[in-house]
Amino acid sequence: LNSVGMQQTVANLYPPPDGKVVSIATLIQEMKAWAKQNPTFVQATSGWIIGNGYDDTQLQEKTHPTATDLDQISTAQPVLILHQSGHLASVNHKALELLGINEKSSNPSGGVIRRVVGTNIPNGVLEESVVIEAMLQAFKTVPPEMMQQMALTEVQTYMKNGYTTVQEGRADRGTSELWRSLANQNKLAIDVVSYPDISSEQAYMLEKGVSKNYVNHFRIGGVKISLDGSPQGKTAWLTEPYVVPPEGKDRNYRGYPAFPEQKTVQHMIDLAFRQHWPILAHANGDAAIDQYLNVIANAQKKYDASQRRDVIIHAQTMREDQLDRAKQLHLIPSFFSLHTYYWGDWHVAQTLGEKRAEHISPTGSALRKGMIFTEHHDAPVIPPKSMMVLDATVNRTTRTGKVLGEAQKVSPYIALKTMTDWAAYQYFEEDIKGTLSTGKYGDFVILSDNPITIDPSKIKDIKVLATYKQGQLVYQR
Repeated sequence: LNSVGMQQTVANLYPPPDGKVVSIATLIQEMKAWAKQNPTFVQATSGWIIGNGYDDTQLQEKTHPTATDLDQISTAQPVLILHQSGHLASVNHKALELLGINEKSSNPSGGVIRRVVGTNIPNGVLEESVVIEAMLQAFKTVPPEMMQQMALTEVQTYMKNGYTTVQEGRADRGTSELWRSLANQNKLAIDVVSYPDISSEQAYMLEKGVSKNYVNHFRIGGVKISLDGSPQGKTAWLTEPYVVPPEGKDRNYRGYPAFPEQKTVQHMIDLAFRQHWPILAHANGDAAIDQYLNVIANAQKKYDASQRRDVIIHAQTMREDQLDRAKQLHLIPSFFSLHTYYWGDWHVAQTLGEKRAEHISPTGSALRKGMIFTEHHDAPVIPPKSMMVLDATVNRTTRTGKVLGEAQKVSPYIALKTMTDWAAYQYFEEDIKGTLSTGKYGDFVILSDNPITIDPSKIKDIKVLATYKQGQLVYQR
């Protein structure tokens, strides 16, 4: 959630249909124009020129911009551009200098500093944990009042798209307390649920704990853990190799885990079970999903799990046997079917190959197995366009118009359930949300067309006309 406000503040580097960047040249143009138009924000970041949303798969060059490319924007000021996946970034040489990254730098745990081929010289492309460090450096001097305004901008965006409950995933202490502060000022019109990062915020969670009840539209709902990267960025941890490995990697490259030692993950999951913290686990690759299933199974042998509803976030490459095991463990997959549109063609050609790509976000299989599952958009990876989520869950159409995984399609009615009553169940809120019935909140939207009866190919064109929170109008088109 918090990153959506960031995305709307920094330079928009999305490719069409969400932006204009189609090449490294147009990216440089957008960054230069943004820097000229936003001197106040650049000053607030102590000179950092920041952009978000570039996608190497949609650039004409089909590669990541390097430090040398970004030096065309500035050599005197640090430049940072965040990949659309959020798992990679590129920086210029000034930023590398400020980050202390050079030929002698080794890859940190859970991250990679990409190098000029055949050398140890950083090329400006960063992966995973190194990206987080770069983002923290770039935003460390932004004043609290500016961060609060960005947050309120995010809320407006979500209401415009029909959302009445939103999530702050993998939050740090500062972000959670920012939302608590806005709640205490009565500035939140919809519900915000924070899930702090269990790998870095255990002390904070032990101090604050979780709550089932909102205070002025805010609560902490559980914890989040990230176990790998993204398939489109080729950092998700797979059991079988990528079709085309990243530059400098051999043909057996399968991505990598965020935590190579399972005992490290087990310790965190056991803590969450002991403290009764609901868990959201980011796991894109099937090797990461295996790791999560294993630690959950171990924890369930030691602790009472009868009241738990732990979640696998993304579950992109979830195999049939993993769905069966997840059902036995009473886990809820939260799928990312919008990948079929944004990166479906890329997955076929570059990352997974046709067979695995057709099984990405296997909603049809989960439904046939009688599982409850949900859908999401992972903004700002993809803008929070609710009707696009619905469309992808129903149609699974790629950018080139190919249906990716006919057997994994579900009906519009089921797709709606993944965003309403099943989502409420995931949040332990089915008694107050998810359906319109006596005694529940009046959380609902008015749409321009009925998604159940309209031609499925036109679902993506449906407009949100109004959003109501607890019976009160909070957005009108």
